[in-house]
Amino acid sequence: MKRSKTMELGVGLFMLAGILGLLFLALRVSGLSLEPPGDDFHLEANFANVGGLKPRARVTMAGVTVGRVESIDFDPEWYDARVVLTLDDELEDKLPEDSTAAILTSGLLGEQYVGLSVGGAPNTLADGDRIRDTQSALVLEELIQQFVSNMAKE
Repeated sequence: MKRSKTMELGVGLFMLAGILGLLFLALRVSGLSLEPPGDDFHLEANFANVGGLKPRARVTMAGVTVGRVESIDFDPEWYDARVVLTLDDELEDKLPEDSTAAILTSGLLGEQYVGLSVGGAPNTLADGDRIRDTQSALVLEELIQQFVSNMAKE
């Protein structure tokens, strides 16, 4: 078989397209983006237990991803975990101040994420505000421990 310049160029372009496709898929799966950061806004929420929640976890409303967890750190004033959420700018000044945040799990042993539920208050949350009503993560080990201890008492 004779090698020609057009054949080599075609194979090279095919390989380049394959590598770019793999790079695109890797970025989508990891949650990273090549887009410049937009005008997102931030909210804080304190949780007694964040379980396995990690930075860059999804923040959802009605099952739709509307943001990411920016950071998780310890709040020495309240002795709990402070979670900073980065939400899409289109939600700014639209979330009622009595909205709730809960740490949920996708599936039985899946990844954890923050789910927002909308309240009904007339006042809204602005950039940097705190979500007051939160639900901590359900930790499977604690549930098993409670079940076993209840069984031992009977």
